[in-house]
Amino acid sequence: MVIFRKRIAGLNPSSLDRFVLRARKAIRLRDTVNVLVTNSHELRSLNRQFRGADKPTDVLSFPAPAAGQHEAKRLAGELAISVDIARENADRLGHSVADEVKILVLHGIMHLAGFDHEDDNGEMARAEKRLRKQLNLVTGLIERTPAPGHDRPIRKRSTGARRKTA
Repeated sequence: MVIFRKRIAGLNPSSLDRFVLRARKAIRLRDTVNVLVTNSHELRSLNRQFRGADKPTDVLSFPAPAAGQHEAKRLAGELAISVDIARENADRLGHSVADEVKILVLHGIMHLAGFDHEDDNGEMARAEKRLRKQLNLVTGLIERTPAPGHDRPIRKRSTGARRKTA
């Protein structure tokens, strides 16, 4: 499921949902991914609530708790993306906001699939570069020096009530 709280030229929920499916297939992630496309204010709030970092960020990944064996359709996790930061990055790097959102989605899905660029000796960077090429995307997050607002993704979800977002 894709939820847009902010509009993006050249991108709508159904086209982003199709991209999410293509990215999942490319990564070989069978489980579903929900995406919330919103503003920096909401990302700052989520970042503060789940990571203790009182600042906005471009993408947050929320891995789902381990699902039971008998669930037919499982959730890999959820992503939250700031259109405001995506727009800044796109302007700075000279590509469309729609492409930047897709780059953020790919990066977040990779985290949900278990990649972690913080401590993997470049494995995620190599995989992301290959996947970007396969999915016709431009420069990815890991190759940037450093992308403003990008933070390490959330590794564990709170054991409390589920969030109302994505």
